[in-house]
This record gives sequence, structure tokens and C-alpha cells, in this order.
Amino acid sequence: MRALVNGVTGQVGGAILKALSPVVATVSADRATLDLAQPERIAETLDRLNPELIINPAAYTAVDRAEEESEIAFRINADSPGVIAQWAAVHRVPMIHFSTDYVFDGSGTRPWKEGDRPKPLSVYGASKLAGERAIQSAGCSHLIIRTSWVYAAEGKNFLRTISKLAAENRELRIVADQIGAPTSARCIAEIVAAIVNQPIEALAARFAAAGGIVNVATSGETSWHGFAVAIVKGLKARGLPLDVEDIVPIATRDYATRAIRPANSRLDLRRLAAVFGIVPPAWDQALVSELDLVAKDASPQ
Repeated sequence: MRALVNGVTGQVGGAILKALSPVVATVSADRATLDLAQPERIAETLDRLNPELIINPAAYTAVDRAEEESEIAFRINADSPGVIAQWAAVHRVPMIHFSTDYVFDGSGTRPWKEGDRPKPLSVYGASKLAGERAIQSAGCSHLIIRTSWVYAAEGKNFLRTISKLAAENRELRIVADQIGAPTSARCIAEIVAAIVNQPIEALAARFAAAGGIVNVATSGETSWHGFAVAIVKGLKARGLPLDVEDIVPIATRDYATRAIRPANSRLDLRRLAAVFGIVPPAWDQALVSELDLVAKDASPQ
């Protein structure tokens, strides 16, 4: 099997490429190779690359900026995944695509199931939902993976931001009334590798058994404040010199953003276990290896 992995310069795409290399033959595609901002060129590129499996974690992820850049957000997150899915349908190529908990409105406290009714609160969430529907309408064999609160030891994400702020400030004020499961790109990549590590002819049946969509996140839950506390505690335990002394919990209303964030980002993981036999690690367990990498990078060589 030859798998095309798009968005390899991103934290999820890069992690997937690394995790898949021992499992299947991979073809990596960055924006110069497969630009989702240019949907009219995608089919030609796919003809040339001729993949047997397509994995698309690439996306427009600037949640706040999307409120003002809805056209490009929808082009990248909805139009282009639809074009990829149409090509995949014609060529009978299975497709894995990534979506988000932002397709839900964040109400209640129950973890979101794959079949719950989406109701996005933001342009970003709406664009990702439109991408899901474009893929479903194309008729290809597909698995849409919804995930949440993605981070990694590198790139731009909450872990890196807190690491930097904690080194420069004595007090941090972090939202405490949004609940979810911080999910490392490494964890996502390992789950994807486990899903695709089978004969390609078996993938369609597994994707269909999942109803074409599955939640992938770490287990357990915390708030952004709880995540920040765990990051700082972990980095201090690894000897990093941090100035921060207080991490103050605040309400969402006290941290203004252009886009509305869902208060409840919990994802139900029972389908992942039932269909694929995968039980993800706890969020704080998965954090350990990422903190090790951050500490290693910060240490003098």
C-alpha cells in the first residue's frame, strides 16, 4: 500500500508520516505539492502521485482569523477535501480526513458521540463540518477522524505557548470552564498507524463499520487551566527554570476571542474501541513524552 500524507509540515501530518513509515510506503505532500488553497489543481496532482490511500490532516486552523477569512477557510477545509474525495471515489481509493470537536456547539457535559447533531459556533467549525459533508457526499470509502485540543512538542500550540509564557511571567491567567482532552499529535499518529496496518482491501469494511467517522482523542478530561498546571508542573520537575508562580483560573467570558469556543469538547471514544480495538492513553500519560522533548530541546547542548 502506498499512502499519500498531506500537510506534512504540520504537527499532525509530520507525526503521521513518521509513524506510518515502518507500516506502509508513504508519499509526503507539503503545500508546494498539494495546495488546498487551489482546489482546481488537486485532481491533476493526485493523478500524478497515484496514491492507494489518502490521509489528509492539512487544514486552515487559524480559528479566530477565520471569522474574517471565511472564503479561504471554506476553500481549504471544505472545497478541497471534497475534490480529494471525488477523485478518491472515481479511483476507488480510501481516504482518511481530519475534523474537529468544533463542529459541535459545546453544550452539556456528556461526551459527544459521532452521530450527535453538529452545530458549530464559529466559521472554523462550520468550514470543517462542510468538509465532512463534502466527503460524505462524494461516495468514496472514507474515515473522518474528529479530534480535539491537538498539541505537540514542536510547532505552534498550547504546550509551546504555555512553556514560553511560564518562562517570562510570574502569573498566568488560563480559562478553566472549557473541558476536553489534550491530544498529542504523536498519539493521533500512532492510532492512525494502527488503523491502516492491515491489507488495503480491509480498510473499506472497517471504515464502513465505523459509519465513516470516529472520534480520536486521549482519554480522561481536564480544562485548559488544568492542562497548563500539568505542563508547568512537568517542566519544573524536569529542571526547566520557569518564573511563573501562580496559574489563575478564569472564565471564558474574561478571555475575549473573535471566535466562540465550545465549552464541552469531550469526545466519546467507544466507537474507536469497538470497531478498531484501540483504547487511547490518558491525556496526562500522553503528555509525559512531549514534556520530555520540550525539556530536552530547552537543555544546553
